[in-house]
Amino acid sequence: MNLMEGKRGVIFGVSNTHGIAYGIAKQLYDAGAEIAFTYAGEVMEKRVRPIAEGMNAKVIMSCDVTKEDEVKAVFDAVEKEYGKIDFVVHAVAFAKREDLTGEFINTSKEGWDIAMGVSAYSLVTLARNAQPIMNEGGSILALTYLGGEKVVPSYNVMGVAKAALESASRYLADNLGKYGIRVNCISAGAVKTLAASGIDGFGKMLKAAVLKAPLKRNVSLEDVGKTGLYLLSDLSSGVTGEVIHVDCGCHCVYTSSDEMEMLTK
Repeated sequence: MNLMEGKRGVIFGVSNTHGIAYGIAKQLYDAGAEIAFTYAGEVMEKRVRPIAEGMNAKVIMSCDVTKEDEVKAVFDAVEKEYGKIDFVVHAVAFAKREDLTGEFINTSKEGWDIAMGVSAYSLVTLARNAQPIMNEGGSILALTYLGGEKVVPSYNVMGVAKAALESASRYLADNLGKYGIRVNCISAGAVKTLAASGIDGFGKMLKAAVLKAPLKRNVSLEDVGKTGLYLLSDLSSGVTGEVIHVDCGCHCVYTSSDEMEMLTK
């Protein structure tokens, strides 16, 4: 029997086959899970629908995660199709491009509100609407990044939003624990995705990660997907309120020997 056989859930945020959300979806599907997919508007539907149909999705819906009525409509449709569900993946983040360049101090109030609403508060909205139809032992997973813990050049307001997301996941873990529902985050290392391309100097971030990482490579979608599978399966039944780093060890190194050698040349 496959690890996720008989398990059903929803992924918010798959946008193409090169993203982290897809890496997780593929691992879940290959392990036997049934997955419902959402997309943000007509443009994204053209990308997401073929992926969802390729994984035999029975629910494929548009959803703006900043609108609670749309989130509720998704979970209503999922409940009608599947009854109870076992997992939810939050892979949604957005900040205005101009707030991902220059200095954080110049972040506009509008840019702050947009980044926080889409990237952090939406996890609260998803959890609130998912809880009534989640089985005991269910799991909610959100995606974060090291920029929520430490300063990363040009990550700016998104780093602050990720910090809020991580904190929210801990409070949600406490709130939902009494229902047997777990809430965790994956802090993935730099991966060449469509979303990451909007970060100024992202290519340099990839090179810097290789220098710093103990494993001396960038993380892969498969690496992150496997950890997602673990956190969404019964294998992690005692794990909640955690931020698990999948970054080839970057987060644990202050300065690598390679970097020190470069500085002394």
